[in-house]
Parts: sequence; C-alpha cells; structure tokens
Amino acid sequence: MRVAILASGNGTNFEALTKHFQSGDIPGDEVLLFCNHPDAPVMKRAERLGVPHESFTVKECGGKEKYEQRLLKLLKQYKVDIIALAGYLRVVGPTILNEYPDSILNLHPALLPSYPGLNSIQRAFDDYKKGKIKETGVTVHFIDAHLDHGPIIAQKAVPIKADDTEASLESRVHDTEHVLFPAALKKVILERMNKQ
Repeated sequence: MRVAILASGNGTNFEALTKHFQSGDIPGDEVLLFCNHPDAPVMKRAERLGVPHESFTVKECGGKEKYEQRLLKLLKQYKVDIIALAGYLRVVGPTILNEYPDSILNLHPALLPSYPGLNSIQRAFDDYKKGKIKETGVTVHFIDAHLDHGPIIAQKAVPIKADDTEASLESRVHDTEHVLFPAALKKVILERMNKQ
C-alpha cells in the first residue's frame, strides 16, 4: 500500500505518522507529503524526515479545478493507493474523491458529528464552560462529498478538566490525535492488505 499524506500547516500529525512508517509499525510505504502552502512548516519536517514532498497552490494552478487535476496527476505519478489528510485545510473535490472512493482518511479534532468544520476545539471548550458538554475528542473517518462527514473508522474521547484552558485542552486533543491517527491508518492498511 502506497500512502500520500496531505497537509497544510505545522505538520505534527504528519511527523507522528512518519515515525510510525519509519519504525515499521504502519505497513506500506509513505511515498509523498503534499502541501498546498509551499512555505508551511510541514515542508521542512518532510525534508528533515527524508519524505518526498511536493507543493503548489490553487492560485498558481489558476483555480480549484485545475489544482485538483494537477494534484490527481501527482498522486497517480506516485502510484498512491491511500490518502491521509493530516491538517489539510482544503475541501477535497470530486476530481480526487471519485478516484479514491473509501480511500481518503481525515483526522478531525472532535467527536463527529459534533463540531464539524473549523475551530472545533474552541467551540467545544466554549460549550463546556456553558455546562453543555463534559468531553470532546478525536475522529478518524473516510471522507465523502460533505464536510467532516463519512464512515467513522475510530474515535477517542478527551475529557475536559475543570482546570483546563483552551490551550491545555488543545494540547491533549493533539496528543490523542498522534496516537489515534497512526492506529486507524494501520488498521485500514492491514484490512486492505488482507483482502488482496
């Protein structure tokens, strides 16, 4: 199984996944890191970790459709079987979705269907302060045409503590992501390999 990781920012989840690939914990090959921001810190992480990395923007492609066509061509060039979205802050359109049905995993910092979209941790923390919830969490799911929607692969709750700040909660959510995402990706790859 050949895996591409798509990211847009800092790349802590990319690094967590890469360490699991490089230690042999996740089977298959991490063949590509793609980032839609050439200057994002994740590009430096890829360089340091020795992962092939490519980057281009929607703007330089002349719009979303051409960007997705170019990205699909890149994924085909690297013979990618599975895509992991690790903080990739773009909605994946039909050009790529249709080519990779049930093969694109997304990581979301909430217990979906709660808090889809942006600022999930902040919104959960605000609801905790209002007495509406006691926990948030992390979800790994296959994506479909709807935002933060699709079959759930794994979820893990993160309790919100009385002395939490938004920053401390965010830190614990990220720690949970770094454990849950590699485990979920490993599970999906092993299931695919067993079917071959």
